[in-house]
Amino acid sequence: MNLLLIYTGGTVGMVQNDEGSLRPFDFDALLSRVPEVQRLEANVDMLELWDPMDSSNFQPAHWALLAEAISSRSKDYQGFVILHGTDTMAYTASALSFMLMSLGKPVILTGSQLPIGVLRSDARENLMTALELAQLQADNEATIQEVSVYFENKLYRGNRVYKKSSQAFDAFDSPNWEPLAIAGVSLHVDKDALIQNGQAACVGKAFSLATKTNPKVAVLTLFPGMDEDIVRAAFSGAKRKAIVMLTYGSGNAPNQPWFNQLLREAQDNGLILINASQCKNGGVSQPDYAASDMMRQSGVLSAGDMTLEATLVKTMWLLGQGLDNKKFKESFLDNLCGERKALKVD
Repeated sequence: MNLLLIYTGGTVGMVQNDEGSLRPFDFDALLSRVPEVQRLEANVDMLELWDPMDSSNFQPAHWALLAEAISSRSKDYQGFVILHGTDTMAYTASALSFMLMSLGKPVILTGSQLPIGVLRSDARENLMTALELAQLQADNEATIQEVSVYFENKLYRGNRVYKKSSQAFDAFDSPNWEPLAIAGVSLHVDKDALIQNGQAACVGKAFSLATKTNPKVAVLTLFPGMDEDIVRAAFSGAKRKAIVMLTYGSGNAPNQPWFNQLLREAQDNGLILINASQCKNGGVSQPDYAASDMMRQSGVLSAGDMTLEATLVKTMWLLGQGLDNKKFKESFLDNLCGERKALKVD
């Protein structure tokens, strides 16, 4: 079995210099820090696509380069592990889940909170277990057949995670989907949680690489005291194709005439409006309250139980596919690759 380890940068590949500052070190020396890799029942090759960088500098173009690199090597490798900075890992994982839909192979992102050269680093365990999970097979098929994130003993669906802590080793959480696997004394995979056993639209479809995105998307966070000028400026001043509104609770917003009027004006001008909850758990259920039913009546799309990261990236990706408004709405409300509970189009 052949696995490909892709290094993009981040804390995992840092060492301290003489002044105590963190800097990237030679990727060729990475495996010397983790000699246990040699004990895997797999050949592990390594790849750098660019000079190591902080993940806060990632752009959609980097997602596309990763997806293209994996797609072009999919016949040579049975699994892929990506070493990535934690700050934007959830965005990259979400993007790759759409770009690599139906690849049918494990693409596992991991990293660490402490550099691999530090005594108490979590990097070694994260890397080793990610590689072990990538090599799992049953009946000559990969056990994990989707983009995922492994961190601190848990494997999560990539488009269901967010970074919850800048300090804890268990830095990620998946509030609306259970872990795909848990690493204890043994590796326990929850087969019912895997994408191939779910209702995602990509299951059973032929793989086709799709990397185009349109980042003309913005986020508007609602808050008490927000007035008409702020909303009008967000809807008309930023020249966006879509606005994700972070609303209260299950999708509630101010039930004010001026707000309703701005929603309708924005729709008439072709702006796509999306309702996403500020709550991590549960998500949006627009008809539950009058304040959220107003959003639905105005044509605002529900993000359902998607994370903000998945909502933003899915919107960028769908815009990049050049869909008309009707098809965009259908695809946004559908469960394409395990990112949400599907909703019927009104």
